Amino acid sequence: MDLSVYFEPVEFLQFRYAEKGQRKRMGDVIRSFVNENNFPDVSDIDLAIIGVKEDRNGVNNKGCAQAPDFVRDFLYRLFPGQTIPKVVDLGNLKQGFDIDDTYFALTHVVSELIKAGIVPVIIGGSQDLTFANYKAYEDLGQIINIVSVDSCFDLGKSDEENDSQSYLSRIILHLPNYLFNYANIGYQSYFADQDAIKLMNNLFFDAYRLGKVRANMEEVEPIVRNADMLSIDISAVRQSDAPGNGNASPNGFNGEELCQIVRYAGLSDKLSSIGFYEVNPLMDHHGQTSHLVAQAIWYFFEGYYGRKKDFPLKDKENYVKYLVTISGHKDELVFFKSKKSDRWWMEVPVQTSMKSKYERHYLVPCSYQDYQTACTDELPNRWWQVYQKLM
Repeated sequence: MDLSVYFEPVEFLQFRYAEKGQRKRMGDVIRSFVNENNFPDVSDIDLAIIGVKEDRNGVNNKGCAQAPDFVRDFLYRLFPGQTIPKVVDLGNLKQGFDIDDTYFALTHVVSELIKAGIVPVIIGGSQDLTFANYKAYEDLGQIINIVSVDSCFDLGKSDEENDSQSYLSRIILHLPNYLFNYANIGYQSYFADQDAIKLMNNLFFDAYRLGKVRANMEEVEPIVRNADMLSIDISAVRQSDAPGNGNASPNGFNGEELCQIVRYAGLSDKLSSIGFYEVNPLMDHHGQTSHLVAQAIWYFFEGYYGRKKDFPLKDKENYVKYLVTISGHKDELVFFKSKKSDRWWMEVPVQTSMKSKYERHYLVPCSYQDYQTACTDELPNRWWQVYQKLM
């Protein structure tokens, strides 16, 4: 796996490596591409940082291409947590002559890393790079779920070119299609067109309003646990906490909530790639937004090394099985609770002939609240959404 042709080394102008006897910081433990003739080995690595300095298809946020190096500057200063992460920084992806060249390169790199069991951590750049991330799973032939943390849906119009506010339409319309489900966390109603909300409902996608999510942040965990890839638009964070964005808004998640969501992503055994987008250092205040994203990445690393490797499809003796009868529903609802992590899943019926195709999707991450809903003789909305897709 020779990925060196796609990258250029990173220059660290401010980070100072620790002297002998001093405690190591992230910059000391991350294996970085800083020498043109010494591309880092990835053979024993768990996570790989990819900087993508690309904003040609960004909307109202020119300058976000500069974000990767600013985020690194803060990330490298942080101390590791309890587990020293096995991380490589591959450097910055070389910008293509045409933006589709950049997409192609990112798709190939992400695909190769996932094949090798390495989780790519993408630092953009504009959020249209999510489309290139998605196409990596097409190369793998894998049907996936996407979760986006965003204040709007980025649907745009079907005839528009791909950009940071219309990439989702391109994903939906792209053939062959490998998208099973899309979920938005934190949309704000005044940024969401009613036709877009109807389309989300018609496609049985999941959309969670900011107010509902903030009222119970623990309910975010099963949403994120069901994702193969997570795309984060920093404009989902309120302007006071993340001013470095051309589309920043007074309302949104606070910094702690963003870190909580990203930690949930790290904990998810299913999630295999993550991207942070739309940070604009030209609009930032004392590097506040870059610093926040650096801390969020730190939490992702922490979550990753707290993974329990539990999924009830194969190892069912480590789970408690619950059966719930619903009036007027011929099949009992089946729930599983992990003895290791206390996390919940529910099984959605699927035709035997389709089980292999949807093996990763008919066991749906859920919460104890979904089980309680079933016990009150109601179908959980999360169960119903997946059932509609499988039937």
